[in-house]
Parts: sequence; C-alpha cells; structure tokens
Amino acid sequence: MGTINIVLFEPEIPQNAGNIMRTCAGTDTVLHFIKPLGFKFDEAHLKRAAVNYVKHTHYFVYENWDDFNNKNHGIKYFLTRYGLKTPHELVLNDPNQNYYFIIGKESTGIPKEILKQNLENCIRLPTNDNIRSLNISNVAAICIYEALRQQNYRNLSIYEPETLKGKDYLLK
Repeated sequence: MGTINIVLFEPEIPQNAGNIMRTCAGTDTVLHFIKPLGFKFDEAHLKRAAVNYVKHTHYFVYENWDDFNNKNHGIKYFLTRYGLKTPHELVLNDPNQNYYFIIGKESTGIPKEILKQNLENCIRLPTNDNIRSLNISNVAAICIYEALRQQNYRNLSIYEPETLKGKDYLLK
C-alpha cells in the first residue's frame, strides 16, 4: 500500500511542525523533516509543539534535500505560490502510490532551483493578493485531505469512533 507524505523542507517554526504532526497522527500520513531545522528536534521541544501526538506520528529526519530524494520514491508535488496548477487538477486516487507534498520553510519556501527542476509538479493553493501564502500547517492539511478524499478516506473513521464518544453521541 502506498502512503501520503508531507515533507517539510527546512521548517523554522516548531508550532507549525507540531500542528502538522497532529494532523499526520490523525490521518496516518507520514511526515518528513529536511534539515536544517529552525528549532531543536528533541523530545521536550517536540512534545511542547505537538502535545501528545508525537508517539502517534510516523516521521523521518534527513540531513538535506539529496538525502531525502535518494531515499523516497513516488510522485512529488511542490507547494509554492508560483505554481501553475491547483490541487483539484491532481489525480491522487491510487492507494498503491506514494504521494509526497513538499512544503518549504516559512520565510522563503522551496529553493527556486528545486522548483525549476519540477515545474510540472508545482502546485499553488489559490488565494487573493491580500497575502503571500497560507500557513504551512494549513497547506499540509489541505493536501492531506484532498488525497484522502480522492481515496475515500482510506482506513479513517468517517464517524466519531466508539472508543471516543461514538457515532450516536448527538442522538443521546
């Protein structure tokens, strides 16, 4: 079975990483961190940023872009405000495919050299001209849920799990 993957290229803000970890933990999405990181990547700092979700997150850390690229194969999409395609144009419905959504660092995004080599897979989330871009944790959630929607939310609970309050909670 393939995976849905979020790749954080040199992330700088631990709270964003923590929020993304929570989304990944709740959706069985694999998370990848490419160094250098703008925060300490140890248990104390991660726990503060991701609350109790670190233990439920499948994540990997790479020394650099080449290290990540050599170890991961599948379809790679690059989220950038310069992309010429939108997420609704993507076909993400093959549950056997590995999909990677690469999100750049908060201050400068993904380097232009990498984007230029992958023009066909540069994706833009449409916005007006009031902002440069969305917060990376929102970008990650949008990408994850678009892929999950196209795969009919594979292996996720459509209803509130019985281990929590259950499907019929509002009827009680």
